[in-house]
Amino acid sequence: MRTHIKQRWLSIVFLCLLFNIEISTADVQKQTAKTITSGDVSTWAMALLIVLSIFFACIWALRKLNASTANSTEKMHVVGGIPLGLREKVILLQVGKKQLVLGITPGRIETLHVLEGDDCLSKEPTMTAVTTNGFAQKLLQAISARPEYNKNEPS
Repeated sequence: MRTHIKQRWLSIVFLCLLFNIEISTADVQKQTAKTITSGDVSTWAMALLIVLSIFFACIWALRKLNASTANSTEKMHVVGGIPLGLREKVILLQVGKKQLVLGITPGRIETLHVLEGDDCLSKEPTMTAVTTNGFAQKLLQAISARPEYNKNEPS
C-alpha cells in the first residue's frame, strides 16, 4: 500500500517538473492592488465615448429608417374622443377625407361608423378646435367662475 502512495507522489512530482510547476507555496508572490492612474481613467472615458457614439448612431439610423412612416401619419388625426369607462372609449379619427368613429376596448378596435363627404363633423381639424374643447375651455370656465375674476373686470 505504501509503495502505491509513493508511486503516486513520484508521478505528481514528475508531472510538476515536466510542466515546470513549482510545488513550494513560499515562492508565490502576493499580488498587490493596482493603483488607478490618469491613463486608466482616460482609457475608460474614451471607451465610454465610443460606446455612446455607437448608441447615438444607432438611434439616428433608426429615426432615419422610420422617417418614411412619419409622412403617412400626417394624413391621420384623432379629432376627438369620449371615455366610456376606465378602459373603453370612442374616438373620431380623420383619415384623409373620411372620418371613422372607432370603439376601443383593451381587446379590440372596432369601426362603429364611417363618415364621408358632407357627413363629416369637421372638414379640417385645427389645433384651436382641439384645445377649445379640452383643457383650455375648462380652464377659462374655472377662471370666469371665480368671484375675484369678476370683480376685476371693468364695468
